Amino acid sequence: MNNKNNTLKVADLCDEHREQVRLFAPIFSDFGGKAAFSGQAKTIKCFEDNTSVKALSLTPGHGRILVVDGGGSAGCALLGDNLGANLAKNGWQGAIIYGFIRDKAELALLPIGVKALGSVPLGPVKLKEGIIGQPVEFAGQVINDGDRIFADEDGIIILNLSD
Repeated sequence: MNNKNNTLKVADLCDEHREQVRLFAPIFSDFGGKAAFSGQAKTIKCFEDNTSVKALSLTPGHGRILVVDGGGSAGCALLGDNLGANLAKNGWQGAIIYGFIRDKAELALLPIGVKALGSVPLGPVKLKEGIIGQPVEFAGQVINDGDRIFADEDGIIILNLSD
């Protein structure tokens, strides 16, 4: 059931908990140094402004996953090498970006998972807008702050299991 990163395999979780699994549409690519990661979601909704992403990247992650609803915009990147390094340093498992990243080569060297729609070189604007901790909706799912996310090479799921 475990893969090389000692994380539960998404396919196995789907087999064991089929009725409880909420499956993300397969629209994401891997950009971080880890393809398999899991943790509780910390949600952000922002559009072409990563001020909130940066603010959270500087806080203790406690093994959580930053889940960013960037509206799917390819207008700019919401995460790059500096914020990725912050996430790794501060104990985040990774980030799922419904939008784009940059600094792809550098992100691939970091010990975190990063899933996004693609890569663009342009950085974001800094309008200090963004909503933290509210439900976000993309890839066919509503993701609530605190939902348990499992991600690997096969895909991304939400599965809130009782301990």
